[in-house]
Amino acid sequence: MQLDFIHKPSGHCENGVVSNLLRFYGIEMSEAMVFGLGSGLFFAHMPFIRLHGMAVTSFRPMPGDIFSRVLSLLNIKIKRYKFRDKEKAMQVLDSLLEKGIPVGMLVGVYHLPYFPKEYRFHFNAHNICVIGKEGDIYTVSDPVVVDKCTLNYQELKLVRFASGTYPPKGRMYHISDLRDKCDITAETIKSAILKNCNRMLKIPIPMFGVNGIKYLARKMRKWERKMGSKRAALNLAQIVRMNEEIGTGGAGFRFIYAAFLQEASVFINEPRLREISIEMTAAGDMWRDFSYYAARLIKKRDSEPVTYDSLADKLVTIAHKEETIFRSLSEVCKTSRF
Repeated sequence: MQLDFIHKPSGHCENGVVSNLLRFYGIEMSEAMVFGLGSGLFFAHMPFIRLHGMAVTSFRPMPGDIFSRVLSLLNIKIKRYKFRDKEKAMQVLDSLLEKGIPVGMLVGVYHLPYFPKEYRFHFNAHNICVIGKEGDIYTVSDPVVVDKCTLNYQELKLVRFASGTYPPKGRMYHISDLRDKCDITAETIKSAILKNCNRMLKIPIPMFGVNGIKYLARKMRKWERKMGSKRAALNLAQIVRMNEEIGTGGAGFRFIYAAFLQEASVFINEPRLREISIEMTAAGDMWRDFSYYAARLIKKRDSEPVTYDSLADKLVTIAHKEETIFRSLSEVCKTSRF
């Protein structure tokens, strides 16, 4: 049993799963448009959630949020599942596949056998789509892999119930009803942009959005004094990993959002969005620059003096840049006639 499912790789797993699922049902939408409509650009530094004993830094909203937001805007119904019983989770999956329904799900990366060992780490918010089964072998569309992959019954069950921070608990989802589907409009795009602006500018908790970047900068200045050099370097390395590797990374998300703004500027004939997309690309470059100098500090390459204070200064500059960008986007949405 193999579904007629087109596997198309993407930069980010959730964007890719959403885009590929929509294509299965005859709806063509680019990864950038999925990310933009899902208001997917974010920042959070959360000391109250720990990963490997260190505060979690995230450059995206909660897993599944992009999927929910996009399909809500399109008025497409979805169904979600979470399980305690592992065997029941697999039975429900099999029954959906037998009905010809492709199923998206959250899995842990560490035990995915088709990932190279150097890319396996304890991250439990990776999205894949299961699109077929022959015997006990499942066919998987993983958007960050070039070709379709396979997992056997035990391997799939293991990654669906990985342990650790934010365990997936068998979570899965699928499109359930498209009868009332609506098209993307200028208002749809405006709503998505304004939601992203509000997330980055108006959450009244200092750990989120633009204020979260400034919050991390303040914390970073104290790391070496409070933690010691080794622990501080581990924390910095985790920031770099989140920015450059996990789930596309913060810099990569800025580039995807810039592509969305370019696409949106054509769709709604608003040139100012294209101008802002250039600034968003520049913000992505600034995040890459931060990672470069952070890596020099971690590896103790002293040809260029790098300190936690100088890295914090870079974060403050990025925060001001992104604050300007999102205030500009908000102004465009409020004054444009689209």
